[in-house]
Amino acid sequence: MAVNESQIEGRNAVMEAYRSGRTVDKLYVLDGCHDGPVMSIKREAKKHDTMIRYVDKDRLDQMSQTGRHQGVIAVTSVMEYAEVSDILAAAEAKNEPPFIFVLDGIEDPHNLGAIIRTAHQAGAHGVIIPKNRAAGLTATVERTSAGALNHVPVARVTNIGRTVDELKEKGIWTACADMDGELMYKCDLTGPLALIVGSEGDGVSRLVREKCDLKCSIPMKGELDSLNASVAAAVLAYEAVRQRDFA
Repeated sequence: MAVNESQIEGRNAVMEAYRSGRTVDKLYVLDGCHDGPVMSIKREAKKHDTMIRYVDKDRLDQMSQTGRHQGVIAVTSVMEYAEVSDILAAAEAKNEPPFIFVLDGIEDPHNLGAIIRTAHQAGAHGVIIPKNRAAGLTATVERTSAGALNHVPVARVTNIGRTVDELKEKGIWTACADMDGELMYKCDLTGPLALIVGSEGDGVSRLVREKCDLKCSIPMKGELDSLNASVAAAVLAYEAVRQRDFA
């Protein structure tokens, strides 16, 4: 039985969601449950590359809004994902150099929603997120984006590193947020650009960071060594806007 546009509870309802082609971002399964229907759902989840999290009954009970989860709760996307090609086409349609946000493992849906809102306001053509170990397009993301999700295509990819390579092959420069990088005011953020922001705890992963053409740091004058991920994304985005539109 569907609770709202982002959560589905119960074995039959979850299986039907997969059969209908609905995108499931995460599947919560009762730890230790191996009966037939649950095993079928897990096989379907693996076939669709869904992130599976095994949790205890108390956790499922807390999440449930129906009280009838039957050991499975699926978190689904509130909107269809785009393709990376759709984002590039959006830039071409506007006759603008591509300006793309690439998020390397943002797990907090509030941060994801805030970044999508910034992307829209900064004139970005789209956002790219990974399929695994990251927030998907849930109702919380939709609310936090304050409507921006309706205007910004979001593509979900299997491998961020490979996607960065593909963007570079298309002539798009890649710039990541890195506290040890060059001061952002000295980085050239004009032209075709993919702005890469890392996860809340670890930042941009080492493999992705090594692929980037530019590593940009934000000046810090306080005692802390970093900003919230969505704030860092906004600061870098508007430095890019300044350079692209007002320099």
